Amino acid sequence: MAAPWRPALLALLSAGLLWAGWPVHPAPLALLLLVAWVPYLYLEDALSRRGSSGWKVFRYSYLTLVLWNAFTTWWVSYSTLWGGITAVVFNSLFMCMPVMAFYHTKRLAGRRLGYLSLPVYWIAFEQLHLHWDFTWPWLTLGNGFASANFLVQWYEYTGFLGGSLWIWVVNLLVFLAIRPAAGTTAPQGRFSGVKPTLGLAALAAVVLPIGVSLLIGSRYQEKGPPAEVLAIQPNFDPYQEKFEGGDKFIPYQAQLQRMFELTEQNLTPQTKMVLWPETALEENNWEATFDANPKTLQIRNFLTRHPGLRLVTGATTLTTYPNKEAASASARFRDDIGYYDFFNTAVHFPGPAEPIGFYHKSRLVPGVEGVPHWLSAFVIDLGGAAGGLGSQEERTVFRGASADSTLRLAPVICYESVYGDFVADYVRRGATLIGIITNDGWWSDSPGYRQHLQYATLRAIETRRDVARSANTGISGFINQKGEITQRTGWWVPAAARSTVHLNTDITFYVRYGELIGRGAQALAVLLLVFVLVSGLNRRFAQ
Repeated sequence: MAAPWRPALLALLSAGLLWAGWPVHPAPLALLLLVAWVPYLYLEDALSRRGSSGWKVFRYSYLTLVLWNAFTTWWVSYSTLWGGITAVVFNSLFMCMPVMAFYHTKRLAGRRLGYLSLPVYWIAFEQLHLHWDFTWPWLTLGNGFASANFLVQWYEYTGFLGGSLWIWVVNLLVFLAIRPAAGTTAPQGRFSGVKPTLGLAALAAVVLPIGVSLLIGSRYQEKGPPAEVLAIQPNFDPYQEKFEGGDKFIPYQAQLQRMFELTEQNLTPQTKMVLWPETALEENNWEATFDANPKTLQIRNFLTRHPGLRLVTGATTLTTYPNKEAASASARFRDDIGYYDFFNTAVHFPGPAEPIGFYHKSRLVPGVEGVPHWLSAFVIDLGGAAGGLGSQEERTVFRGASADSTLRLAPVICYESVYGDFVADYVRRGATLIGIITNDGWWSDSPGYRQHLQYATLRAIETRRDVARSANTGISGFINQKGEITQRTGWWVPAAARSTVHLNTDITFYVRYGELIGRGAQALAVLLLVFVLVSGLNRRFAQ
């Protein structure tokens, strides 16, 4: 590996394989993820054998990760160019943490423990990336099987971090099976034959999980009583039509009228619930006076004409606090209002007269909807969304007027559908159906909105819940409990999708126990880091 361009070529090859195996490429290409890290492992091994510095290993690791991020999530720049660049640059930097921890563990504690540590560090990082202020789990490795979810029906036991573990186990076994032995005279990094035992282990690690998944999928049957649900896609251009200030802004009352028309045209007497998309009611809606809002009255009148029908819609809502002490960390202040919060909200109308329910989006898009509290002092409030939106701590399940209603909806707002355990928490609280409301038009006609749709199929498998999806524009439709997309609308057209879903009440192993793999990896990572630190100190003092 003497040629200076070879490390860069290996970095490019790993990034290219990760991109090629990612949704929304053809499903069989997802198998590339099982070998996508092998070129990077060759790269790191060759640099380590040559005695390269940690700084050099970091540079090529970062090159691998920044190329993968750029190839796969470039579409974020449609929403904001600098936001897209920042997401790629910093997410790649964060991803370097587990691979550099692996490099130092291997250097200080030996190759055997080093290679065992790599999936531990990586999954511990993915678990962290689900919960900290800079959360952006779009490239969690287990998401890579979303277009080929027939391979991972066992996510009902492991969740998507089980897919991350599978990818690392197979990649490491393949690499170790073809890695030149220590002290070999073969050129560094060059193929030198397959070690039979490791080769067979790698083959088994590929075939057995796929076989188990196919067996589970072939035996699984939809569970729960049926209910007809209608998802509306009004299709307002978020840049030009939907919001005030757009060149072709459509008045909010006209937007509401289109949603009523699409709903009326597609309702049947059997329809039990209607979903309208994220921020369908965009004007500032004060929650304290929401019942008196003219649009609320129109919706109630509509429901009066359709007894037994429930409606869930996205809205922008606001609430006030009596004083600073009662205000949330995200609250703003104005002299004429006092302390108040903006929310990206799902609103539930259980019927024409029943009390309205609110759920405030809790997983906020970093830098767009949410600003870490410790950075709030640096935010300059120029109006709009400066300082971020408010959120709520607990999940809210929308139930019918009757306490024993079987149609219990998990109102998942847009980006929240990327989080496995977050969605599973709705099911722990009694949800029998997942309802995703979103606005995917920000990303134009790119892989972004298609990846977002595919990720929802993993949530269906993890929880064994049907998914109903209403997008302002993007793709609306339905996903069954096996993760199969049973109905979908077109892109960038006003449309409606209607389907009979099943309201499962069974609890999967994953829902019951949560991210066991992620939490276990974090505990092991801490122990490994302590061991490596102590080993390094002992080695230094012994010199």
